[in-house]
Amino acid sequence: MRLLKSIFGICLLFTAISCAKEVDYSQAITDGHYLSEAQNKITEVIIHDIFSPPVAARIYSYASLAAYEVAASVDPNYVSLMGQLNGSEKVAFSPSEKVYPPLASLAAYYYVGTGLIFSEELMNEHRDAAYEALKEKGIPDDVFEASIAFGKEVGDVIKAYSSKDNYHQSRSFPKFTITEEEGTWQPTPPAYMEAIEPHWNKIRTFVLDSASQFKPLPPPAFSTDPDSEFFKVAKEVYDVDKAATEEQKEIALFWDCNPYKMNVKGHVMFAEKKITPGGHWMSIAAIASKAAEKDWKGTAEALAMTSISLNEAFISCWDEKYRSNVIRPETYINQHIDEQWVPLLQTPPFPEHTSGHSVASAASAYTLAHLFGDEFHIVDSSEVAYGLPIREFDSFSQAAEEAALSRFYGGIHYRPAIEYGITEGRDLAKFIWTKVDTKPKNVASK
Repeated sequence: MRLLKSIFGICLLFTAISCAKEVDYSQAITDGHYLSEAQNKITEVIIHDIFSPPVAARIYSYASLAAYEVAASVDPNYVSLMGQLNGSEKVAFSPSEKVYPPLASLAAYYYVGTGLIFSEELMNEHRDAAYEALKEKGIPDDVFEASIAFGKEVGDVIKAYSSKDNYHQSRSFPKFTITEEEGTWQPTPPAYMEAIEPHWNKIRTFVLDSASQFKPLPPPAFSTDPDSEFFKVAKEVYDVDKAATEEQKEIALFWDCNPYKMNVKGHVMFAEKKITPGGHWMSIAAIASKAAEKDWKGTAEALAMTSISLNEAFISCWDEKYRSNVIRPETYINQHIDEQWVPLLQTPPFPEHTSGHSVASAASAYTLAHLFGDEFHIVDSSEVAYGLPIREFDSFSQAAEEAALSRFYGGIHYRPAIEYGITEGRDLAKFIWTKVDTKPKNVASK
């Protein structure tokens, strides 16, 4: 009897081992769900840590690049961006047979993204929960460890690349000096914050030859003469804001995306946490990837190229902002038209020309149209988590144009900053795709 029990136990053991070996985990990650969820979490942390729009774009860029590089290392239909991007070197990644590539891509995203924020524990908690869910899908321990190790290997290369973009050096650059020269930017209420990222044009670009390569048309010459072009564009902001329709107000609020919004109640001032404009477009990239039924590699491609476009857009836009140093509508209107006027949206803390929303939205829309086609129906739920409704668009360009105009409806930009910003963003994104690509045949032709 004892012998029979031993034989039976051995049989059960071999059966268990055999079953364990036969677990098919190939479908544990197929689409971009886990990458998109990781991005949603990093967006939450960016809001929590109050990173500026340019810095947020940088965070998205390196995290997404790391995820994409894993995809490019295992699929010949994609080509590495390393060696194509400014200051990067081509790297031949060679994952072992035990590596499960979609898990490695996710691990690379978490690893790099977490290293670029302050509240690392929030990302680590999210990562650990995702890993536990994936382990329940039957991914063996040795495969799990090999995949995470490969993600870290790729991530280390991207981290090393990011360390040379001048960001850390820029943290010690001098603050922006406010001048008394007429027509120049002044801090705005209610917080009167200092100017954000005045040296962002010194950050290394990914693709552009320089921060000023796509220098936009200048704003109208400053003047307080009621017959001047500057007075007219300021009066237009005032008039539109005064007569804004409910639809225009909804558009302005939907695209507000101001991480610096301050609320005042009595003697108390507190921040209202909001998504950045780049975060909104990264969400649209994830939404489009899901709607197009992209796999994890296609999603990683969309996130990487959208974030790179955003990064270049903010460098180009911020270069112009601090070159032209234009007074905001709120300040000008209060001084020369109506001292009691308050714009619908709170004015963000940096100069006016050009509109960051316009440049970033046009650049993102061009890249997403390049990947998915412009005529793409978007159910934009990006702001639902922040108390705003869904808006729908029939193309990426339609969404970008609305995002740009929202700044005019909100009373925080003159029309030229919007129109010139759209051109600036579209032109630089078009240039990006002439210089770098994700498809081998296109890279070969360049």
